[in-house]
Amino acid sequence: MTSSRLENARVLMYSHDTFGLGHLRRCREIAHALVQAYRGLSVMIISGATIAGAFDYRVRVDFVKVPSVIKLHNGEYQSMARHTSLDETLKMRRSIIRHTAESFRPDIFITDKEPMGLHGEIEETLAYLKAQGTRLVLGLREVMDAPELLGPEWARKDLLRKIEQYYDSIWVYGPEGFYDPLEGLLVPPAVRARMRYMGFLRRTRLWADEAQTRHPGAYMLVTTGGGGDGAELFHAVFAAHRVDPGLPDALAVLGPYVSSRDRAAILADAAGLPNVEVIEFDNRMEDLIANASCVVGMGGYNTFCEILSFDRPALIVPRTQPRLEQAIRAERAAELGLARMMAAEDLNDAPRLAAALRALPDAPRPSQSVVAAAAGMLELDGLTRISEDVGDWLRGRQSPAIQVVQART
Repeated sequence: MTSSRLENARVLMYSHDTFGLGHLRRCREIAHALVQAYRGLSVMIISGATIAGAFDYRVRVDFVKVPSVIKLHNGEYQSMARHTSLDETLKMRRSIIRHTAESFRPDIFITDKEPMGLHGEIEETLAYLKAQGTRLVLGLREVMDAPELLGPEWARKDLLRKIEQYYDSIWVYGPEGFYDPLEGLLVPPAVRARMRYMGFLRRTRLWADEAQTRHPGAYMLVTTGGGGDGAELFHAVFAAHRVDPGLPDALAVLGPYVSSRDRAAILADAAGLPNVEVIEFDNRMEDLIANASCVVGMGGYNTFCEILSFDRPALIVPRTQPRLEQAIRAERAAELGLARMMAAEDLNDAPRLAAALRALPDAPRPSQSVVAAAAGMLELDGLTRISEDVGDWLRGRQSPAIQVVQART
């Protein structure tokens, strides 16, 4: 097989990371795919995630940690350092981001989801990089939010005009037809022309051998991603196990952002349930999902990609605050036969949830959905297409700093 070595090529990624782990994990998957595809290419991820260092990174992938900001349930932001104001924190973040761009000198800059960053913190850096000839790419989830929520927010920030001004390409991390991330917005034709649907981002086992032994036996995986807003789901699953003690064994992964109060309550609630195991965090969720008989989750982007990648029956109970992203994704997945869905307000009906959980291991897998397959909704080639796009652009740039060498592998 022929592969390329892109000597001295550099990609800088921005992940604002204010709630959960979705942005960092997505950037990390893309970064790993790029360095695997091109020897000699380096990726730097700018992240505000408090636990960015808890994950493993491939050689030639590194990260720069900026001061953390957390998004509250009401949609407001505050600095994680209580003695530092939000304005002061944002000023530090802007300075670090700009300095990193100047020092790293990327050929490509990829922004995850937030076109101008948190409170516009990357706009100055975008202007600087554009003047340097850096290719600017905006990556969007296949679902951003409901149009009635996203539209006013983007209009207030004048984002569509700024996207047209700065970005050369827009990658949509899903197949065309699953959902339009800019549904209901008056999108300029020039912006539409730059959009490319890449497909979902396929996940793979990280440690295939270890995955067989870390949690042996059949289990139902219960995950809420970062866990900052998932306590209700855990309590509901435990209540269902009390109603029906014969339910499949459950492995509940709390996530790093569960509050200390919620963590204590969840652990106390699970005590005495013989077929429930609770762990606080695992940085190899891919392995846990790959080895699970089925998955119960809230329908965040990464969890959904893992459900599709490992072809697991799933029950999605989406949150509806502060965004409707998960609800839209779950509804669309249920329509296509890719997963089952339950509304959050139905979690209080323990017998109903117990019945759904009992049936879940034998539910159809995503790959068995004729509707989804016919509509092309099982496309998981996003990482491959991203790598091809990056390689094509870097080869065509003909920068003297980048040496393209064909190698046999």
